[in-house]
Amino acid sequence: MTAVNATDASDVLSQYQLKQQDDAKGNSELGRNEFMELMLAQLKNQNPLEPQDNGEFISQLAQFSSLEEMQNLSGTVEDVVGQFRSTQALQASAMVGKTVLAPSQIGILGAEGEITGTIEVPASTGGLRVSIEGQNGERVRQIDLGSSQAGVASFRWDGQDGNGNPLPPGPYRIVAEGSYPDGPQQLDTMVSANVDSVSLGQGGSITLNLAGMGSIALSDVKQIN
Repeated sequence: MTAVNATDASDVLSQYQLKQQDDAKGNSELGRNEFMELMLAQLKNQNPLEPQDNGEFISQLAQFSSLEEMQNLSGTVEDVVGQFRSTQALQASAMVGKTVLAPSQIGILGAEGEITGTIEVPASTGGLRVSIEGQNGERVRQIDLGSSQAGVASFRWDGQDGNGNPLPPGPYRIVAEGSYPDGPQQLDTMVSANVDSVSLGQGGSITLNLAGMGSIALSDVKQIN
């Protein structure tokens, strides 16, 4: 062991605490073994006429123990976070192929031949209706839902125009309106969509990639079928 004089070893704990700064600079850290070597050197080289106070020595050991516990706790937290993210990824992958209810004005008419969803009704209305628009903005169907209380109202479009003719698959715009004393008010809609794939972000955030509708955060999903 390299000899350490009393002056060099007078503040062992401070040298140990410098390890975090050394780590940031890429230097070798002062670990528990080096700490104990310096502590023993301090005891061996102390002035016999002015020995170290027992209380000070015990205080240094207590602080060292506290630092060790914090470092061990940090490692444990990192392990837990890693396991949590792995669990998130596994749960997210199980959502592929499922149907979710997500905020959108675009619905995809698929092989099942219908688009379903819900309407957020802020206040009671005597005239709730849903208009279906094609890709060029033309109205292809209007569905009158009648009166509705405040809350959530469901709608379903069978994929047909007003004459009962089936329309081709693809994206359609859903426009919901309610009749109020001040005039018609456009309302927010939630549309059912299929989950094609799932992405896991660096911060653990989960993004669902919906068929024909783009991406949406899992936190924005209101219902999973």
